[in-house]
Amino acid sequence: MCEDLCVLGLVEYKRCLYYENGKKVIEARWRGNPVILKSKLENFSSYEPLGILDYQDTAEELSPLDVVFYATLEVRNSLGLAEDDEDEGEGGGGGSNSSLARLWGKKLKSRDKSYSRAELASLWSLLQQEEYTFLRVLQDLSTHVAKVLGSCGHFYAVEYLSAGHAWDQNIFSLEEVAVSGARGRWTSREMVHRIALSFLDMVGHFDSDFTHKLHLCDIKPENFAIRKDLTVVAIDVDMAFFEPKMRDILDQNCSSDDDCNFFDCSSRCHPSKRRCSARRRNSNLQVICEKIFRPWFSPTLLGAKAGLPLQVELQRAVQECSETDGGEEEREEDGGEGGGEAGQRTQSVHQRLLSILTRLLQEGGASGEGGGAWEEKGHAHTALNF
Repeated sequence: MCEDLCVLGLVEYKRCLYYENGKKVIEARWRGNPVILKSKLENFSSYEPLGILDYQDTAEELSPLDVVFYATLEVRNSLGLAEDDEDEGEGGGGGSNSSLARLWGKKLKSRDKSYSRAELASLWSLLQQEEYTFLRVLQDLSTHVAKVLGSCGHFYAVEYLSAGHAWDQNIFSLEEVAVSGARGRWTSREMVHRIALSFLDMVGHFDSDFTHKLHLCDIKPENFAIRKDLTVVAIDVDMAFFEPKMRDILDQNCSSDDDCNFFDCSSRCHPSKRRCSARRRNSNLQVICEKIFRPWFSPTLLGAKAGLPLQVELQRAVQECSETDGGEEEREEDGGEGGGEAGQRTQSVHQRLLSILTRLLQEGGASGEGGGAWEEKGHAHTALNF
């Protein structure tokens, strides 16, 4: 991206979306396409330098293996994944990414030529930004995280998507997403149902497809976006943590359960120990049902269709979902029995929601009902809240 920015002039500034405590979020156009530029700290000099560069001869370049070693350590530290944790996951985690840090290392090692000192300094500043590391490592493993398109210095560019809005009854501006269904233009309700299915797919993916469960601790419309195919994407992952780091965050002194809430992630306070359980009590699915699905599928918004059998069944399932704990803490305290039952309840609710939404889509497609068709309107607009 540096050549396009500094030499060819193909990166054009549009407007500042966010600027606070050094963090910058900028809307720009890169080669004519809209992108978002981000940096956690204001200046390149604000980041810790790569110490080994101070001991290298100016003309000497680090080998790709050296880069892999240092980058892997920084990735592990950023994501809260110790080497022992990753090796444990390989044995029984069942996840698709047996080692996130090693996956990153393979990417760097595949490069044919050595890295210059400038490239290493830039890479090191980027690796100190947890969100960049998270997105860069996971983008090849999940369709549900924003894609990093390039970087220059301490700034990185991510794809420009249609973000959610708390004030929009559909959360996402559906008229700004151009999609076509098998039988022509999808209706607004069909689009909502497809987006809800994508949320469920994301939850299942984050719960099961990595060596460690991925916890989302700041679930609100502004932190998600949709692509033109209605895939739900997490665009602000500053508050996303893998299981080992989540335990470290929750494991705190307490006097009541209120002390054990970390934004949308919570556990319980043990009265005798006066210590929060290190395992999360609620789940990603429970919070999404509470903060996304309940407003979406409320009788008020559904109007006359709220009394239809499938809609009533959906409302009941969403209500049950919002009241079903994840069961992790019970598993820790009860030797497996309570946690197993709670985990089964969560899985049962997930499958029930999946089934109802699929049936609603099938019925909508057969009857042609669901709301007015939306016209295609150019590029997606975003009102990101960082």
